[in-house]
Amino acid sequence: MSSNWENFLKNLGEWRGSFTKISPSGKILDSTPSILNLEAFDNHQAVLFRLRRFDSSGYDSPPIDDYQQEYRSLGRQNIFFATGAFSKGTLQLAPFAEFGAEYGFVDDDRRLRLVQLYDEKGNFISLTLIREFRSSTDAYERPPLTVEQLIGNWQGKAHTVYSDLRPSETYASYLEIKETGNGYLEQKLSFSSQVITSTARIEGNKLIFDKERTTRQILLLPDGTSSNVPLQLQLRKPFFVEAGWLVRENERQRLIRTYNEKGEWVSSTHVIELKIEN
Repeated sequence: MSSNWENFLKNLGEWRGSFTKISPSGKILDSTPSILNLEAFDNHQAVLFRLRRFDSSGYDSPPIDDYQQEYRSLGRQNIFFATGAFSKGTLQLAPFAEFGAEYGFVDDDRRLRLVQLYDEKGNFISLTLIREFRSSTDAYERPPLTVEQLIGNWQGKAHTVYSDLRPSETYASYLEIKETGNGYLEQKLSFSSQVITSTARIEGNKLIFDKERTTRQILLLPDGTSSNVPLQLQLRKPFFVEAGWLVRENERQRLIRTYNEKGEWVSSTHVIELKIEN
């Protein structure tokens, strides 16, 4: 199995894209063009990270921000998977502190990243969607995700990495999503002898799950993206946050960060799901 660093190196290259701010309700706000360079040196033992952002006139103008950083190691909260996909974020949910998570997916000449942010009171306040395309390729953007694309049966393979450094696990998963009528949707997730069934209300580009005084929202976003979060983080209650990407019509990937009742980050999971015929 490749190391965390080797998986990180699968993100190397020059990536042109944009940072798009999105409101908690899914409204697209402003967008900033960007160029990200990840360049290895010193026999691939180090990586130079350079991010340039531009104003609305685009890449031909001088950057309004130019940030560089050298990496020779990765923090324990940065988990990279075999495809180059990664997730990182807050290690500990704490009172009166902001909370955030970032996810990244890689597929050939495409990268997609998503950042979810909460304020000091645990309220979900914003998303940033980062769509990136390898320079000098014909990589293209996926259409916005729809409920219809999610409907069906998905056979998955999940890989979970734990924060306490116990051995990682790989296991099968099965997700069934179906409409039940009257504007509702049901999903049944099976993995590791567990079965979790939940029902959502469909509201445009939102799926709303209300259960045990917790409201969870899945936003269906541009480029086949989905954001799955509780709208309010509660102390002393376990939770998870998730991002998804419909890479192709029959392939979806998800990244999940799980936290326990103490607010401690417990694990990161990458799932690759293929839609199967009924």
